This record gives sequence, structure tokens and C-alpha cells, in this order.
Amino acid sequence: MRKRRPFISISSKLIFIFSCIIIVPVTVMSINSYVSSQRLLERKYTDLLLDIAKQSNIRISEYLKEIEKITLVSSYGMNRYSSLVYQEEYPIQDFLHYSNDESENITYRVLMNYILMKDRLFSIYIYSLNGGRDMFVHSTEPIDYSYRPLQEPWFREFLASDRKVVILDPQVDKQIRNKNKYAVLHARKVFDMSNGRLLGVMVASIDINFIGLFTNRLQEGLRTNFTIVDQHNRIIYHANSQLIGRSFQDIMPFRDEKGITQAWGEDYLVVRSPFEELPWTTYLYTPLSEISAEGAILKQNMFILAGLILVFASFTSIFLSTVIARPIKKLMRNITLVEKGLFDNLPVIDSNDEIGELSRRFNRMSSELKQLVSRIQKEEKEKAMAEIRALQSQINPHFLYNTLGSVKWIASMQKADKIVEMTEALISILRYTAKLESSMVTLREEIDNIRNYIIIQNVRYYNRIQLQIQVDDSLLDNRMPKLILQPIVENAIFHGFAELEDEGIITVRAHRYDEGIQIEISDNGAGIDPATAEWLNRELRSAENIQTSGIGLPNVQRRIQLHYGDRYGIGFHSAQGQGTTFVITLPDIQD
Repeated sequence: MRKRRPFISISSKLIFIFSCIIIVPVTVMSINSYVSSQRLLERKYTDLLLDIAKQSNIRISEYLKEIEKITLVSSYGMNRYSSLVYQEEYPIQDFLHYSNDESENITYRVLMNYILMKDRLFSIYIYSLNGGRDMFVHSTEPIDYSYRPLQEPWFREFLASDRKVVILDPQVDKQIRNKNKYAVLHARKVFDMSNGRLLGVMVASIDINFIGLFTNRLQEGLRTNFTIVDQHNRIIYHANSQLIGRSFQDIMPFRDEKGITQAWGEDYLVVRSPFEELPWTTYLYTPLSEISAEGAILKQNMFILAGLILVFASFTSIFLSTVIARPIKKLMRNITLVEKGLFDNLPVIDSNDEIGELSRRFNRMSSELKQLVSRIQKEEKEKAMAEIRALQSQINPHFLYNTLGSVKWIASMQKADKIVEMTEALISILRYTAKLESSMVTLREEIDNIRNYIIIQNVRYYNRIQLQIQVDDSLLDNRMPKLILQPIVENAIFHGFAELEDEGIITVRAHRYDEGIQIEISDNGAGIDPATAEWLNRELRSAENIQTSGIGLPNVQRRIQLHYGDRYGIGFHSAQGQGTTFVITLPDIQD
């Protein structure tokens, strides 16, 4: 015995439906809006970090170019700061030539003026290669006079090369006593202006903290995470000087231009911007949680709005369900009274909608039912005879067509185009089915019949079924048994499209082959699982054992083989989730 399903009231169903109709879109929209906003925020923040990194690179490069110009002008340019009593135009040249006190004092004042112009962020060291004195101009740190870079590998390599200028990666400035000072060294060869002989080397030691001039306006988090690496990906600048010299990959495993990576158990947004003229690269990174903090406000507002909408939706759904379900409950009580035999004086449901009309008709029906029950014993024999006569009679097709024609006319007068279309299709199907002249029809008539069938089914499936006919006109007059296409189309709709959410497409193709024609009916439905496919194959192979009163697929197979023999019939191929194609093989017979 089939187990009775538990009772669920209409009010509960309406509340559930209304809640789903409101909750699902609101939830989807809220989540989608938050995710989209978060991605947009990350993209905008990434572009901002890239722009900051690029601008910082430009300003750092410009600062180094200015230092380069200072070394060039001071080595070979006019001296605007020399004493009036000393009229030589090239004090550094003179100092390297003569190394006397007067030229040393003038050169020192000139270079100190340049240093003061740049906020004392760099020092200048002049190393004589002419046997004279060296000069060290530093405004803040004590000089280590015991150090000379002549044995340094970079110095010897520079002297041996043809280059006139070299910029070294940040390193400890060994010329001062404070060995914790990192500096960018800019070295320039100084040649004799008269004969081109190498006189010495000028080194501008630029305090690495000059980069702070360009990062001090950044937020604290960005300023502490501003990193510059060399061509070997070693850190040459970081707010934490202890990281200088380490590989950037050790602290932040990242190589792309921009993106998100994980470090120290947290996600970071990282951007990368190489210098144009220097073999350096700037990395700027910030915790993703700081960006998400801005999106948290938006998330909170969205949740508040969604919560208010859901509360409103809950009250609305309860109110609407109560209004709709109240008269239905009254009608149910009336039905219960009728079941108990109380046909008179039923409570009236005062409603001007379909429920009220249904209640009034039910009350009239209950009154008539009372009269019928009172006469049932007297009219039992007459009723039995009437039933026998009714079972023996048949519906007059002409009367049925006229009745459907009247329905069509009324629908047309009321401009119910869908009903008109459906009625026309139904009339055509009934006429086609009831046609007694012959059991053989043309392919054209079969196609017209399934067109009418699809029209009726689209009313049920909200126009989700599309029929495509790809048949050459030369095959439309081929003859075949009646009603062999419609059962296959029906099978595609009720089994292939039962759980399909997208549009269902049924395609009918026909073509000739050596011994006849083949008609293919394909759908994009759910397909047939292997077990069902095996069962259907057995049914089609054993079609000769079935009765011929139905119109199922085995019956179609049987009728085709009765007409033309076992060489013809139905075959199919299907893959679950990829649709099904039925192939009907018939002889090539035309009018």
C-alpha cells in the first residue's frame, strides 16, 4: 500500500514559495554585488600601487641623474663658488694637479655647497691617482682616513674598463667610521682637460635613506613594505635594514607583475615595477586584509539591507498567505460538512475572487447532490441502463469538430491567440488521427502532425521546446505508416526534457541512402542511461510479440516491420547528458 504523504497546508506552501522568490534573488544579488565590489576594489588598489611604484621609480631615477650631473659639472664645469682672488675655472682639476691648501679649500667649499643643496644626503670622495692628496667631503659622519678603495674589486674593475661612470648597488659606505650606513656609490673618472690623462676618481656616496624622501608621504603600511631589489632579486632597500642583502623570494614568493601571494600565513597584494634605466625593480605589497577592511563596510551594509528585505519579505509572505489561505480553509470546512452528510445551510464565503465563486458553486453542487442522493435508490436501474447506453455509444466526430470550432471562435473573439492556436492544433491532430481513408500518409503530413503536437506541448512547457525541420522537399511526398514520428517526439519531450532547464530542441532530418530513406529525430535532452538503453533495445528487438493497439516505440517498430519487413525499423544512439537520436529506416516509396 502506498504510503500517504504528510499534510502540508497551503499557507505553509505559500510562505515557503514567497520566501524563496524573495530570499533567493536577494541572496544571489547581495553575494554577487559584494564579490564584484571586492574584485573592483582589489583591481583599483592594484592599479594605485603600480602607479605609486612607477612614480617612485621615476623620482628616484631623477634624483640619481641630478647627482650624476653634479659630479659632471663639478669635475669639468665652471666654478661659480670660487674666491674672487682665485680665478681658475676648474678647482677640482687644479686640486688633482697641485694638491695645495688653497685649491683644497676652494674645492671643499664648492662640493659642500652641492651637498647642502641636496639636504646633506650624499657625500663626495675624491681619490687622486696623480700622487696627490685625497679629499673627503661629508657633512655629518666622521671620515675613516685609513680606508682607500684602490684594492676593492669594483674599483679596480672600473679603472680597467672604458666606462667613465658607474653606479653601484647599495652597500656599506666604508669611507666613514659608521659601518652601518648603506649608500649608493656613483663613481666618475676625472680626466685632465688639457691632455685627457686620468687624474683621479670622484665617488658620490648617496645615503640609501634618500629613497625615504619619495616614500614618506605613503601610508605607514606601504612605506614599511616598499622594497627595491637588484638584478639578482636581492634586496637593496627596505625600511628594515636587516633585510638588505637577502633574496626577496625569501620573504615574498612572487615573480609576476601583479597579483596575490601568501606569506607569513597571510595573503598579500603585490605589485612589481622595474626601473627603466637601472637594473633595479621595485616591489610594493600590502596585506589583503587591509583592503578587505574597506570592503567590510560595504559587506556590512549589504547584509543589513538584505536582512531588512528578508524581514519585510517574511511579514509580507505571512500576510499574503493568510489572506489567500483563509477562504480556502473555510471551503475545506464546508467540504468536511458535506462529507458528513450535511448538505444544507453551509457557511457562505464572502469573497469576490475565484475562491468565492468556487464556494458558491460548491454550495449549489451540494444542494443538487442532496437531491441526487434522495433519488439514487429510485433511479438506480435507470442510471445503470443509461451508463450501458453511454458506454455503447461513440462520440460523433463531426459534433466534436464543431464544438472545438466554437471554442476556437470564442477564443478568437476574446483575442486569446494562444487558445486559438492550441485549438487549431488539436483539431488538426484529431482529424489526422481519425482519418480512415488509409493507414498510409506522406512525410509532409507526419511533419505537420508533429508541428501541431509541439504547439500543444509548448503551452504546457512555456514555449521551451523548439522544433527544427531539415528535410529536402523531394522527400516530403514519401509515403509511410501513420503516427510513427509523433511517439518518438513525445518520448523526447516527456523523458528527455523532463528535468531540462534550458531550451529543448528537437531536430528532424531526412535523407536518402542506397536502399531507402532514413529519418533522424534528435534532441538535446538528458539522454538515456545504459540500463534503460539496454532495456529499450530488448523491447525493440522483441516488438513482434506485442499487441498493436498502442502507439509506443515497440508498436511503431512492429507496424513498420509488418509493412516492410525486418530490414526496416527503428534504431537509436544516446549518451547520458548529451541527447538522443532515433533513426527510422523506410523504403523509398512516393506517390
